[in-house]
Amino acid sequence: MKRAFDVVVASVALVVLSPVLLVVAVLIRRKLGSPVFFSQVRPGRGGRPFRMVKFRTMRDAIDRDGQPLPDAARLTAFGAKLRATSLDELPELWNVVRGDMSLVGPRPLLMQYLPLYSAEQARRHAVRPGVTGWAQVNGRNAISWSQKFALDVWYVDNRSFALDLRILWLTVRKVLVRDGISADGEATMPPFSGAPDQ
Repeated sequence: MKRAFDVVVASVALVVLSPVLLVVAVLIRRKLGSPVFFSQVRPGRGGRPFRMVKFRTMRDAIDRDGQPLPDAARLTAFGAKLRATSLDELPELWNVVRGDMSLVGPRPLLMQYLPLYSAEQARRHAVRPGVTGWAQVNGRNAISWSQKFALDVWYVDNRSFALDLRILWLTVRKVLVRDGISADGEATMPPFSGAPDQ
């Protein structure tokens, strides 16, 4: 039932929101240049890698060694607005249709975090990652990594269709009030180091 719901809702949303997707793509092309989309390999269910697609929100900027500058130095005011409204996440609906992701589930993080998880934290990969999730509606980037992972694992143990509907509704409310977009003193979220609490 969850998978059927994901496919139907994501497919309809892609069609209904196509004008919005087009406008955002044009604005990104004008303000940030090409490419319009940002894609990155992320761990899916069982830790299996997939390529997640989002709208690009950061400019290309590197240091003397060719390494990307910190998020705060690359995130433009326009990109910050896309993140605040979660418009940058809309292309992930295609990942939902493909079966890489679900509408609701733990957010897919970085591949390099996989060996840093404790056995308990790694249980977040028992389900498909989501466009939104329990941690997103309970603090998003304003909570610590340990809190975020605890909420992810709670979702894995308590997931249900009714809970998914509740999370989707709460997500709409969170987006409207633009709550929990970033951690204190950060443009987004500090990297996870594997420490007990970040």
